[in-house]
Order: sequence, then structure tokens, then C-alpha cells
Amino acid sequence: MTVRTVLSSPTKEISIGFDQPFCVIGERINPTGRKKLAAEMKEHDYTTVQADALAQVAAGAHVLDINAGVPLADEPKILAECIQLVQSLTDIPLSIDSSIIDALEAGLAVYQGKPLVNSVTGEDESLERVLPLIKKYGAAVVAISNDETGISTDPDVRYAVAKKIVERAQDHGIPKEDVVVDPLVMPIGAMNDAGKQVFALLRRLREELQVNTTCGASNVGFGIPNRHLVTGHFIAMAAGHGMTSAIMSPLHKEQMDAVRAANVLNGLDPDCAEWLRANRPVVEGEEPAGRGRRSGRRRRG
Repeated sequence: MTVRTVLSSPTKEISIGFDQPFCVIGERINPTGRKKLAAEMKEHDYTTVQADALAQVAAGAHVLDINAGVPLADEPKILAECIQLVQSLTDIPLSIDSSIIDALEAGLAVYQGKPLVNSVTGEDESLERVLPLIKKYGAAVVAISNDETGISTDPDVRYAVAKKIVERAQDHGIPKEDVVVDPLVMPIGAMNDAGKQVFALLRRLREELQVNTTCGASNVGFGIPNRHLVTGHFIAMAAGHGMTSAIMSPLHKEQMDAVRAANVLNGLDPDCAEWLRANRPVVEGEEPAGRGRRSGRRRRG
């Protein structure tokens, strides 16, 4: 079973898929809870945006999420400017993250390539406003498994919402390969079976609905000590249950180590090339691990 969600910039493609290495979507360009970044964005100062973009790419992000949700600011203009800036700095694809339709359209209008749009929910109003944009611009979209009733604690209800979004997308001419479902992970400190719920749902989304998946991974460890370690373990376990990408911070070693380990254990890192490259020290005069052998290079796309 091969289901691939292909994203692109002008010069690079990334595939999210069951047979592809886990896709890391960098979460850092988001002013929520970051006063300095929010203040800069409001003044159209993108110093931190630039630094965060470059740092995440260097750390191994495959896609960058761009959010410009600053209260009382011109979000459409800021989002479009950020997208243009980041696309001038890196060749990896972007995720355009907004709940404001005007901002999504402004971002899509300037984007070069095929982006991921974050996001659409199962609410009828959201579906009928966002999906036509996705079709118009040929984008892919994150489908969040909640609707007018909120976020259900029943995985079967969340599955039904996801199925509704996929079917409605198909009604708009959007193939299910271009719908990446977010099963919604709750904080484990507040809901003891949050992990079990998501793992069960991920299996169904992969085996029955046959769609790619993602989530805001850091949410699982919210409010508990050693949060990033818990998040890393969650990512590895979720990948084992079928999750193919996550919106996460590549700047935390615990999380990136988990991604690399999951790729090795799921057979998605041939010859352990990426694991060796990241973990074996380079001896002076030697080629870095994973280089020089065609069979040992991991290819995306």
C-alpha cells in the first residue's frame, strides 16, 4: 500500500508516506506564546523568523510550518511576507498555518510550489471555506478530527470526522493522498489514555482510511516534567502505529533521536545510514557515515 502526499518548493519535493522516512514539520515559526516573536512580526521585523527557519533546516526539518497569528496585526500581509522570506532562505516545502481564510489565500497566492495547508476541521463552515482554496491552488491539507461538537474522547467519533473530511475533500476533487489527518493528541497529564486513544486511531487511519497522518506532537507532554523526552517516545510509538509526520521541534535532540530511531526500526533508513550519520563521530580523513555508498543513501520522494 503506497499512499504519498507530495509537497514541493520550486526546486525540491518531499513525500509523506507509509514507505517514506518520517516527515518532520518544524513548528518554531509560530508567535503563540512567544512575545518577542509576536512583537517582531507585528512590526514586520522577521529577524527571529529567519533565525528559526535556518536553525530548523540545519537540525533536520523536512517541512517548515509558518504561522503568523498575531492579535490585532495584519495577518494576511505578515503571513505572505514570511512565506516569501522563508522560501528565499531554504528550498524545503512549507506548511501554511492559519484559521483565517484571507490569510490562507494571501499565503497560497505567493507560495511557489505545492504547500501543505494547516488546516481544515470537520465543521461544515470550515470545509466549505477551506476546501475550495485547497482545490484552487493545488495544495495538500491537514484535516483535524474535530467538528461542531468539539473534540470527542471517543476515537470512533474522531475517525468518523476524519472520514467525513476525506470524503468531502474528494467531493471537491481533492484526492485522499492530499489529505493528512491529525487525530488530535491530548496532553497525557490531563488524559491518562490519550496516547492509547491516538495509537488506536492511527492504526485505523492507516489500514482502513489509508491516509497519511500528523499531529502537534509537543501537546502530549504539556505540563509534565521532562516534556521533550515524553514527546520523543510518543513520536516513536506513534510512528510504529502508522503516523507518517509530526509538527514538532527539530531543535530538541530527544525528538529527533526518536524520529531517527523510528525510521531504523520501521525499515525506513537503509543500512542505518541516517542513524550512523547522526550518531557516529567522524574520524579525520574518513567520509561521514552514510556517504560514498549509493545503497546507504536515504532518498526522499
